[in-house]
Amino acid sequence: MNCTLSPSILAADFANLAEDIKRAEQAGIDCFHFDVMDGSFVPNISFGAPVIKALRSRSHAFFDVHMMVEEPGRYIEDMKNAGADSITVHQEACRHLDRTIHQIREAGLKAGVALNPATPVSTLDCILPMVDLVLIMSVNPGFGGQKLIPYTLDKIRTLRRESEEAGMDLTIGIDGGVNLQNLTSVLDAGADFIIAGSAVFQPNNKIEENVNAMRKLMGGRE
Repeated sequence: MNCTLSPSILAADFANLAEDIKRAEQAGIDCFHFDVMDGSFVPNISFGAPVIKALRSRSHAFFDVHMMVEEPGRYIEDMKNAGADSITVHQEACRHLDRTIHQIREAGLKAGVALNPATPVSTLDCILPMVDLVLIMSVNPGFGGQKLIPYTLDKIRTLRRESEEAGMDLTIGIDGGVNLQNLTSVLDAGADFIIAGSAVFQPNNKIEENVNAMRKLMGGRE
């Protein structure tokens, strides 16, 4: 199983975003996770297309944009124009999920769907063949630095088993509370797209050291 480590820039130093991304890339990172929050679907407001566009000119990495917003279909063209390579939307935030997934596809981007901790994976049965990524939220979205909710690993196991039985080459991501202490359990559950914010950019701003330590644990799975 090939695995990807995608640092969430929400945990980076916002006064030095370009420099933090550069340091992570030099440590071997080729994908970054952008949490776009609207203050409605989640309690906080983070950043939008202008920040992504500004960083796009400074990086050749894959930009994975996670839309924590109500009715994200309204912003797909904006995110594409800003430089997104993939867009992940929440099942809970889309009135017409099928339509939103098609919008992302028609924009020429990879499509992902995120599930909040209490949302069962069965809600995606009809659209699984249409998506590239299912992102399991292992914390309640909206805040960084939370602890991973243990039962979310069971959701990953279920989704991995069902996708393999169906013969689907599905990428399964996890977002929230992933660190060096629980990374092995996360990988064993079947996740292959690992989003980590604080574990990469904090503590003590040792980005290179943190990336190397996580990639070492991921070992031959990368």
